Amino acid sequence: MTGILRRMPRRSAPAKPPADTQPMRVCAAWGRRFLLRDESDSQTRPQARTRGKRLRPVCGDEVFAQPLAGESDWVIEQIGVRRNELSRPDLRGRREVLAANIDTVVVVVCETPSPDWFIVDRYLAAARQMQCDAILVWNKRDLASPDAELSTFESIGYRVISTSKDDATTVIPLTDALAGQRSIFVGQSGVGKSSLINALGAEQQQRTATISDANAEGRHTTVAATLLYLDHAIEVIDSPGVRDYAPSIESLVDVDQGFVENDALAASCRFGNCMHRAEPGCAVKEALADETLSERRYQSYLRLVNLTRQLRADKY
Repeated sequence: MTGILRRMPRRSAPAKPPADTQPMRVCAAWGRRFLLRDESDSQTRPQARTRGKRLRPVCGDEVFAQPLAGESDWVIEQIGVRRNELSRPDLRGRREVLAANIDTVVVVVCETPSPDWFIVDRYLAAARQMQCDAILVWNKRDLASPDAELSTFESIGYRVISTSKDDATTVIPLTDALAGQRSIFVGQSGVGKSSLINALGAEQQQRTATISDANAEGRHTTVAATLLYLDHAIEVIDSPGVRDYAPSIESLVDVDQGFVENDALAASCRFGNCMHRAEPGCAVKEALADETLSERRYQSYLRLVNLTRQLRADKY
């Protein structure tokens, strides 16, 4: 599900790659160290560093690099133009890019740890800002039936797939949906992202762990975003689990665009810059009164508006 945003992101003009460099893909990043992959020769996977401190490649980036004389390392000279970026604000409100050039955001939830639907909403908002597709996955279906809240997401157009790593037939719809795409798996710690990626046929099996019995919270097993190449031309970025997430948003009006149901109704609001709070003639508030809009999703929208306002105030 994509939807149409009212404001298109800016795209930088591509710069000419430096001489004697080769296009490579960033498969992992650890601080100032990177693992690359030559997409024309998958066996070539050198480690690399950047030329200077200004370049900050992330997983999924196309970069232009060359081998260093007398060393096994390569050096990254330039980052290619990004189609999109998954980002978040850092502790000082500055934009931090987590991954780039993504076709689909796959948000994974399960019964334990208990789903934080506000985190789910924020990942879906980020996907709309990136203008890419989003899929919700209810994982570990062998342990619990899908949560009723998933019907809310289906009602506004999101695809929901139920999976179990121990039942190959449940993974087939996800395999079909992701074929030929680069996706990123996101969600809370312990929801089984790495196990699910292994079930999809990862060429390198990802490390997994069980849920902590003490607090039913997930344990971090993925420590850095890693791009994996699977069967059926599937590329998956396995990202570290989170206990909270918020997208980096430039303005308050962009929060509205992150919620597909708000964005669809906003054109009917009396005021073009309606924030759907106390403004008269608000189509979103009218839909809430008619109970045709999710109250929980609306409260999630308000939370993200308030968070964005705080972060923008801190920045300036």
